[in-house]
Amino acid sequence: MKKVVLSLGGSILFPTLEENRVSAYAGVLSRISRQMRLFVVVGGGGEARRYISAAREIGLDDALSDEIGILVTRMNATLLAGALGDAAVPAVAENQTDAYAAAGTGKIVVMGGITPAQTTDAVAAVLAERVGADLMVNLTSVDGIYTADPKTDPAARRLDLLSADRLLEIVGSASLSAGSNTVIDIVAAKVTKRSGIPLLVIDGRNPEHLEEALLAGRYSGSLVTDTGQKPARLL
Repeated sequence: MKKVVLSLGGSILFPTLEENRVSAYAGVLSRISRQMRLFVVVGGGGEARRYISAAREIGLDDALSDEIGILVTRMNATLLAGALGDAAVPAVAENQTDAYAAAGTGKIVVMGGITPAQTTDAVAAVLAERVGADLMVNLTSVDGIYTADPKTDPAARRLDLLSADRLLEIVGSASLSAGSNTVIDIVAAKVTKRSGIPLLVIDGRNPEHLEEALLAGRYSGSLVTDTGQKPARLL
């Protein structure tokens, strides 16, 4: 079976605790897992950023603020793993070794953050390299990688196909601090270049976009690959 690592943004899974996409994603992931091996790294989203903001207000440093953010990612991951039921490994992996070992079960492996100063995108990129993934997918709130922030720059344009070096150019100026929120961070971009594993960035607000991309090969987003051309099929 093909192996796919997903970086699922916390704000994608939990726009709010009351209005979330956990059940919708659980259904989609369960269906996809019948045809490929899935690893899901869940971010902290808005809840993590609120906790980190509160931590800073009371004088905590970035290292401890990061630890708090990691706890939130693991809570999010635990909720998703619970919703997946028998389709997932019940225990959320807390490090790369646990995630790698859990791959042998044939079930969906779910995890959150693991290390201060490392985003869940970076965790996913390293995991993809560790398990020998065929593809990494970043599910975020924009429909791909842009030349600039499309939320603030009307001239920004989406890059449907780009190299890992071009990705590094785009994200290289982004700052990294506890709770930072970019499409993908510099560490994840560097690992993507090192591993050579293709990276697909798509809008994850509709879970069916993931299903269409992986099972039907239809997607609207950005593909990072050094082949210089879009493949006929992703997998």
